Amino acid sequence: MYRLMRCLVSFLILIAAMVPAAVAAADPGDSRILDVRPLGGREFEVVVHSAAMDRPITLWMSHPGSGAPALYLLNAVDGGEDGGPWMRRTDIADFFADKNVNVIVPMGGRASYYTDWLRDDPALGRNQWTTFLTRELPPLLESRFGMTGRNAIAGLSMSATSALNLATGAPGLYQAVGAYSGCPRTSDAVANAYVHSQLALFGANADNMWGAPDNPAWAEHDPMVNAERLRGVALYISAGNGAPGAHETLSDPGIDGDPIRLLDRVLVGGVMETVIGGCTRPFTDRLAALGIPATVNFRSAPHAWSYWQDDVHLSWPIFAAAIGA
Repeated sequence: MYRLMRCLVSFLILIAAMVPAAVAAADPGDSRILDVRPLGGREFEVVVHSAAMDRPITLWMSHPGSGAPALYLLNAVDGGEDGGPWMRRTDIADFFADKNVNVIVPMGGRASYYTDWLRDDPALGRNQWTTFLTRELPPLLESRFGMTGRNAIAGLSMSATSALNLATGAPGLYQAVGAYSGCPRTSDAVANAYVHSQLALFGANADNMWGAPDNPAWAEHDPMVNAERLRGVALYISAGNGAPGAHETLSDPGIDGDPIRLLDRVLVGGVMETVIGGCTRPFTDRLAALGIPATVNFRSAPHAWSYWQDDVHLSWPIFAAAIGA
């Protein structure tokens, strides 16, 4: 029921928006690895002090040994804190167990868009995730774990937008990007209202993130506006049309035989993905108009983790070729 109310609030705000209507920088050198804890096999928990956020950030990591590139997987709008992170919701631990790549999942960042906020937020505190993910973290991990310096990044839902923004904001850092079921627009009126509504569900104010809607920071963090910056990056973009797909069965993981969960996925997840699919198609059309290659996967699907697990499997060959895994 809570998920239904969240979806309805976001959807109503989004529809309303369609009607016409009138922080000090820290030194990344102060960041450091605090702890590396073996979890068994090639899995580790890594704790890193972020100077920009002045707090420890925990990472889950699958490490094959030195001489491998990296794939960063960003969690959904809850930061992996409520519904669970990638490792609990998908098969990534098993899928990457025999692959020559470091897989890194940062824990936290709920409702943050994994970006640098202009101001601290009363509900979320300090968010300087762009600085952490692009400037503080990579050199620490590359030095400690012997990485190659070649990287891919992927996100789902909220963090699909984040993955694209991180790539446009740090040219050359990522050779491949995956955006799974996210709205790759932020600065037009409809997308701006959608972002505000999503953050409001967590008690946060998006004005603290990129300022008022007319602040240039919104356009600076709009993948649609900055699509040209993605030229030369291997791209995988997915979205559903909201209709039931291959995974809408009682036996699917996450439904586990519960017809109420199935109904929730079909109805609530269907509405969410309908909006996201409508937001994604203009972005992929813009990439095509600019002559920027992308692997695009439009499908019958609601908003659900089963499809994002599929996305990891489908996008991995693209990522592996780009980063030399």
